[in-house]
Amino acid sequence: MEYELREHTADIAVAASGDSLEAVFGAAADGFAAASCESVPTETGERFSVSVTAESREALLFDYLDELVYLRDVRGELPVDHRVETIDEPADRPNASDDDPAAWSLEATARGVPLTEVAAREIKAVTYSEMRLERVDDGWEAYVVFDV
Repeated sequence: MEYELREHTADIAVAASGDSLEAVFGAAADGFAAASCESVPTETGERFSVSVTAESREALLFDYLDELVYLRDVRGELPVDHRVETIDEPADRPNASDDDPAAWSLEATARGVPLTEVAAREIKAVTYSEMRLERVDDGWEAYVVFDV
């Protein structure tokens, strides 16, 4: 699971890859954390759960990252060390359909580092601008632009 920060006009972009959908989502979230600060303390912060539902795979990635921005603001903690445990798609649930507004779901955890312990850059929001999530030969790739 990897991510790379890329300059993007007044924004910042994250290019992420992983051998599974869960891995690429986790890498994109780790990219969000890396874009937020120079270095992340490794010994502080408690783990917390994150649950998200959405109408499509791409919307799930957007909503997951958007939830991390929201939780950062509400909790006063930078979410780091992301672990996406499961991503369920409509085919995984017999009664779900692609028309179901909550057809896709994600369960993850993150460690919350108090913002007082990091010199954090404010990322205002995740955007759909140029967003990409696609299967490649050896796994998945994602590209996400954040508004700073």
